[in-house]
Amino acid sequence: MATEVAVEHVPVVDADAHIQDVHIDEGPEAWRQLEQLHPGWLGSGISGGKRVTRVDGKLYPRQEGRGRGVPIDSANSAKAVAGARDLEVRLRHLDSEGIDIQVLYGGLAIAITSFDDVGFAGDFARAYNDWLIGDVCGRHSHRLRAAAVVPLQDVPRAVDELRRAARLGAVAVMVPPVLGERNLDDPLLLPFFEAAAEAGIAVAVHSAPGMNLPLPAAERFDNYAQVHCLSFPADQMVAFVALAMGGVFDRVPALRAVFLEAGAGWVPYLVHRVHEHYEKRRELLPQMRSEPRDYLARGQAFFSFECEEPLLETYVQHLGHESLVFASDYPHWDSDFPGTVTAVRASGAALGDRVLADILGGNAVRLYGLREVSRRAAPAS
Repeated sequence: MATEVAVEHVPVVDADAHIQDVHIDEGPEAWRQLEQLHPGWLGSGISGGKRVTRVDGKLYPRQEGRGRGVPIDSANSAKAVAGARDLEVRLRHLDSEGIDIQVLYGGLAIAITSFDDVGFAGDFARAYNDWLIGDVCGRHSHRLRAAAVVPLQDVPRAVDELRRAARLGAVAVMVPPVLGERNLDDPLLLPFFEAAAEAGIAVAVHSAPGMNLPLPAAERFDNYAQVHCLSFPADQMVAFVALAMGGVFDRVPALRAVFLEAGAGWVPYLVHRVHEHYEKRRELLPQMRSEPRDYLARGQAFFSFECEEPLLETYVQHLGHESLVFASDYPHWDSDFPGTVTAVRASGAALGDRVLADILGGNAVRLYGLREVSRRAAPAS
């Protein structure tokens, strides 16, 4: 159900942005705590002739080969690079865009489930979450909110860190679309999803090629444009099929999940396709007890769209608008900053003010469980 808040009081929420510099690594201030526990853990190496981050012999992001990552020299938009890690510049950018709250995801932190040493992964998560929640978002808690990371390769450790991060103020926990050979409906992962629901924290499915994570489609290509084009939507399709058809949403009815950085055009198609299989082959889906549309209507499944999304009206026509959340992907190369919110208002004008208010912020308030939301001062014209 859409939020009942009056349109003029609905904040604009950027549901997926990143805190990092052009070299992917979050920066030395994020890792002081971890360096004390694991001296020399963070290094550098050469991949594809470019200097990148090295952790435990692995390079991030890989600059060559199948499933390669973003070209390191153009990872961020030139128009947003100044605010990638400078919070004062970022806040000025948010004001100019008309964004009240931005939810921050990491760079190197996306790779946490690729670390072989689970003890190190746990220490990494704790250090990163302390920095992001306390040192970054804590300085501007009315404008910036944190998406935590956890060592999901060790579910008990992940549950402990999820609960700790939620107590500190994280509004989401980031997970990959698959975990090695496991899909997200693997029974071993169920306690994690139950813990997320109990803590009231959203699960955010986010992938990244080139970060030593096995992904469903990335390894088909060694051209980054092809990798990026296919990997993100294919990753999210796999994750949604696992959570929906694998029965996770039904077994954990309070779970809220968001599928990020793949656009929204694929969602009506896949929801229809899942429905067809639920309708005609239900005997093969004993854990799935709901129509796939119900997961969206109940506020369990959300999907991010960026300002160039051409299929907003199609999505709303088929699935309603309550599961859509706006994301800028600031400061990455594919962010359309500046002018993202203005572009959404223009392209979605036919949807009406009520719908625009929800997809630009009201739905994200429900997704992330945001409280004590206050609007920024209106930017100067």
